[in-house]
Amino acid sequence: MSSHSPAARRTHHRVVVIGGGTAGIAVAARLRRGGIDGGDLALIEPSDTHYYQPLWTLVGGGLAPVEASARPMGRLIPAGVDWIRDAAASIDPRERVVHLASGAQASYDRLVVAPGIQLNWDELSGMGEAVHSPRASSNYSPTLAPKTWELIRGMREGTAVFTMPANPIKCAGAPQKIAYLAADHWRREGVLDRIRIVMVLPTPGMFGVPVFARELERVVERYGIEVRFNSEAVEFHPDAQEVIVADNAAGTKEALAYDLLHTVPRQSAPDWLRATELAVPDSPTGYVDVDKHTLRHVRFPEVFALGDAGSTPNSKTGAAIRKQAPVVAAHVLDSLAGRDLGAHYDGYASCPLTTARDRLLLAEFDYTLEPHPTLPVIDTLRERRDRGVFKRRLLPAMYWNAMMRGRA
Repeated sequence: MSSHSPAARRTHHRVVVIGGGTAGIAVAARLRRGGIDGGDLALIEPSDTHYYQPLWTLVGGGLAPVEASARPMGRLIPAGVDWIRDAAASIDPRERVVHLASGAQASYDRLVVAPGIQLNWDELSGMGEAVHSPRASSNYSPTLAPKTWELIRGMREGTAVFTMPANPIKCAGAPQKIAYLAADHWRREGVLDRIRIVMVLPTPGMFGVPVFARELERVVERYGIEVRFNSEAVEFHPDAQEVIVADNAAGTKEALAYDLLHTVPRQSAPDWLRATELAVPDSPTGYVDVDKHTLRHVRFPEVFALGDAGSTPNSKTGAAIRKQAPVVAAHVLDSLAGRDLGAHYDGYASCPLTTARDRLLLAEFDYTLEPHPTLPVIDTLRERRDRGVFKRRLLPAMYWNAMMRGRA
């Protein structure tokens, strides 16, 4: 891997990858293994640190240190990849040029767009202030996730509110997982019966796949959690420790006072990406407009996208990227060689739902919203006690040692 600040005003590469997150590095690793030589492959990423974000739920639940989620970016970008340590600012897909924040440019024959997702903390009134107030937090930030655990550990009575926004977000199960980990902790501490737990969900049910929804209904009943379906937080009053919840089905609003609040911001493609021709036309979230099976842009065939910034109608999870990355890498190589695109993405995604510190429901599904189990012998349709180590140990090990090296 070579690294440079963009002193040259313009460079050209056969393949340019935007983003040093899970999707960008996984694809870059596969392209290197597929024969794209050094100098022909560039990765644009300004950050020095890469995060394994699924671990932040366990950080918030007191089961892992936040430091375990971080690695130096330079150790993960594959050898031979030209690391452009700059931020993408715009894309001109007609001229095949990425414009960088520094004013430099990177032109390409093929482009892979994987900049991740934007957290819009200030889209709702008071949310940005709320998460930095004494009684609220969010696991969607590495600086806030440790605070979540401090709040959970210190609570002995009162009302705890957990909210989730209505539009697509990364790891849609995370807003529920932390509620279950908190409830499990309070049960173990003997104070669960003194704590009212309210979960605010924008969906009409616990989960989009019925078999998993039924399992989660049992989890909610076990902990005595009140669920507000078809609802979302729309306004925050941190000084009063109050959140306004809208019931979108009934057209009503309710003020909920809290002693602990865990909330999740609305999310979208980065603003600069929303402003390009690559975004879905007239979309408020601005995700890259790709074919859901090929992950190729529907109007610009030189462009591919995957991960959280893509428009595919599936859950935005690391497991989805694990199945998308080989498709994108194969299609980039095929298109450069003039071959027909042969790979196919079926919408596979997976959400390891931690329902207690020693229990997990591994929800695997695809575009059909039917279960799509990949682990032989093991019944993945039920909550199990023997998977505590799966989320904490096995998944991170597979991530760092296989997925980030283009091997899984």
